[in-house]
Amino acid sequence: MSLQVTQFIQLIRSHHKIAGFTGAGISTDSGISDYRSKGGIWDRFQPVYFDEFLASEEKRLIYWERKIELWNSLKQAQPNAAHLFFRQLEKRKKLLALITQNIDGLHKKAGTSREKIIRLHGTNLEVTCLDCKKIFSAEQIFDQIDLTKGAPRCEHCNGLLKPNTISFGQPLSQLSLDKAKDISLSCDLMIVIGSTLLVQPASFFPELAVQRGAKLVIINLSETPLDHQAELVIKENCSSFLKEVSPYI
Repeated sequence: MSLQVTQFIQLIRSHHKIAGFTGAGISTDSGISDYRSKGGIWDRFQPVYFDEFLASEEKRLIYWERKIELWNSLKQAQPNAAHLFFRQLEKRKKLLALITQNIDGLHKKAGTSREKIIRLHGTNLEVTCLDCKKIFSAEQIFDQIDLTKGAPRCEHCNGLLKPNTISFGQPLSQLSLDKAKDISLSCDLMIVIGSTLLVQPASFFPELAVQRGAKLVIINLSETPLDHQAELVIKENCSSFLKEVSPYI
């Protein structure tokens, strides 16, 4: 057992109000491709801003075309050891909450309770009506979608349907931001996994936790702006590292 594994286990055992903070790096071992890379989905489709989505059927079709391609890979993805780690913490009654930037829904698939997950950018596992606010499962919508008939609309009120995620130009949920702030002020240990901590306002929360006196652990392959404030920085593959830790939690 490496020194970092031992140190991490000791931190987990000695803290009882643990918060998680996760970014895209936690899901790469689950087959969620880096669709921002060259040749990926973001390289082939121009981003559709929220006001464009509302105003233009043409833009809505472009948006949905991209979402369909993303869904075809996302629906097969399964949580890895890093996602399951937070479910373990919850079972041990140590998980205060889990703040995530991810929209892949893998924390939910891993079994972490919905009420423990603060989804800053929403989730692709749900589709919502922008008018009546009814929420549908993604499978229900994507399995019957036909863009030749136009962008999908709500069967109840004919309002515009949209995956329950935050689009460019769309404000984040104030409720989610408030919850994340409360958790950051309340936790005694925050574990950051798979985030460069560069995207605001999300990256504000680990910094807030440290300012309030919480210990910080960062598991990420690249450097982050908060490495110098962390109790422990682990530059390893997160799922491999947490698979080794799992038996001792």
